Amino acid sequence: MVRKARIKLTSTDYAKLDEICRELRAIAEKSGVKVSGPIPLPTKRLRVPVLRTPCGEGTKTWDKWEMRIHRRLIDVDAEDRVMRRIMRMRVPEDVYISIELI
Repeated sequence: MVRKARIKLTSTDYAKLDEICRELRAIAEKSGVKVSGPIPLPTKRLRVPVLRTPCGEGTKTWDKWEMRIHRRLIDVDAEDRVMRRIMRMRVPEDVYISIELI
């Protein structure tokens, strides 16, 4: 039985996230291992309402700031050479990767 590696990717920039997913998928397909994904997980939306006036006087107008956190899930057969290539891959600073063996 072949062990699987579950790779979870998280980022606020979806373009960089999709680029890393394409690279991961290309590495797995070149090596000939079975890969499933990227599966898009629900986007987390962090909202912060802020009062516009610094002193609190005047009309109560609010700015609503939002940060979106995009997530992807990829399952790959955990072969030695594939995992080594994935570990050596260059990843941008704002993309976070966690690898879990199942």
